[in-house]
Amino acid sequence: MFIFGWKIEGTVPQGSKFIIIGAPHTTNWDLPFGLALLHVLRLRFSWIGKDSLFKGPFGFFMRALGGIPVKRSSPQGVVKQIVTQFKTQDKFALVIAPSGTRKKRDCWKSGFYWIANTAQVPLVCGYADYKRKAAGLGLCFMPSGDIKKDMDKIRAFYQDIRGKHPERESTIRLKDEQSLCQKVKRLT
Repeated sequence: MFIFGWKIEGTVPQGSKFIIIGAPHTTNWDLPFGLALLHVLRLRFSWIGKDSLFKGPFGFFMRALGGIPVKRSSPQGVVKQIVTQFKTQDKFALVIAPSGTRKKRDCWKSGFYWIANTAQVPLVCGYADYKRKAAGLGLCFMPSGDIKKDMDKIRAFYQDIRGKHPERESTIRLKDEQSLCQKVKRLT
């Protein structure tokens, strides 16, 4: 990180179990910078990535770096699998990029939220702000189950943080939020 001129900010939260949100995710450089950040902070962690990253000659290397392969076609199974890991391990820090891709999306995938809420572990806002060349860990909170309230906290935190390609930043909103908002509008 220092060789590339980046500043490290924040500290590792207290506690032995939590989910780190990796955002914004707009470039392949997010992975090596994120791994370097967590190494500098001396944090042992796991991360999830699409299963194709774990095939071929790099599969062993990705697993050795803490990677857990995920099949995007069955997200409900992933939530259950990861919640079980939180319940059975004494220490478990997991990094998830909720946008799920480096391309612009209309909303984030909600698995990170449901894993944290179900396992009752805090969410930590991790970031790589390419505009300031600063990376770190920031806001840490326990999800309340009130999706809108919790996502408002996350949106406020990331408001001024820019990815390498800002035009590719996904909207910080969950599909679940849209569904809830639409139900409320229909009722009123």
